[in-house]
Amino acid sequence: MAILWFWITAVMVALYVVLDGFDLGAGAIHLIAARTDEERRKIIRSIGPVWDGNEVWLLAGGGVLYFSFPQLYASAFSGFYLPLMMVLWMLMGRAIALEFRTHIDAPVWKAFFDGVFSISSLLLTIFLGAALGNVIRGVPIGPDKYFFLPLWTNWNVGPNPGILDWYTVLSGLCTFAALSLHGANWVALKTDGELQERTRKIASVLWPALLVLTILSAIATYSLHPNLLDNYKKYPITLLAPALVFVCLFAIPVLRKKGNDLGTWYASSLYLVFMLVAGVWALFPVILPATDPSRNLTIWNSATSDYAMRIAIRWWIIGIVLAAGYFIYIYRRFAGKVNLADGDHGY
Repeated sequence: MAILWFWITAVMVALYVVLDGFDLGAGAIHLIAARTDEERRKIIRSIGPVWDGNEVWLLAGGGVLYFSFPQLYASAFSGFYLPLMMVLWMLMGRAIALEFRTHIDAPVWKAFFDGVFSISSLLLTIFLGAALGNVIRGVPIGPDKYFFLPLWTNWNVGPNPGILDWYTVLSGLCTFAALSLHGANWVALKTDGELQERTRKIASVLWPALLVLTILSAIATYSLHPNLLDNYKKYPITLLAPALVFVCLFAIPVLRKKGNDLGTWYASSLYLVFMLVAGVWALFPVILPATDPSRNLTIWNSATSDYAMRIAIRWWIIGIVLAAGYFIYIYRRFAGKVNLADGDHGY
């Protein structure tokens, strides 16, 4: 049951990254891509019906983590308390900006909340990437299975790291490029005219940056933890996961040249999925590495009882069916290009 819940949690995290990733990316490029108030409204309208639903996967993933791996939940949320509070404030900033932007018809008011929305989105992409970098790099877990991390120390990877060092910043920049590209592909899919062409150009600039950052991240990860290849050496067929990362990455410009915006967005989605799969499989069965490997948190020493997980799976199935039904409906309901004349929808 622990293995099953490990992969359920991984799937829910992947859903969050793919779905909320594109609206974070759309926010990150918001001020660059849009030149007029109408274009900014189009970008916001492209994510307006779905952005809050996309964040449900973050809450659901946290809930699954809480009842399936309580030790991991307790350790991670105590050790990452400061960055989690910063992420919470940025999430609130995005939500407030989206909902308050149209309350007063004044250029200064709109410009302020456009800035809050874009900056909060941009910082979130970097912080989420840095969080992933911390998980892969490892944290100083103590004998009591808890740890504390300052925001930074000496920027080096070592026995007493900070949340931010050269490796986690590299991870943050890679995630920023990946999610911004993902968001640009979404905006290009949902809009037309000059805004669509502009976001395609932004995506074409972001792609080589993402390629370089992906390669650098892979090299840096291997240099820090050569043992992360152990699972791949044991099961060579799983090398397909990192190979598919680059297949999807190189498919993006090919599909864009053909004008296939939907295919381009799917390719960036699969890039994100296979990046996560490759990272998760490299760590398995560890779910939070420690700087002292003897203190690693694994699916075995962090999981709740088999009885609790068997009961939980029944309720999870009901919840996931309801959530899937909602998402299928909402994405079909708002399919197609954004049309500002098609009702107000609050944006």
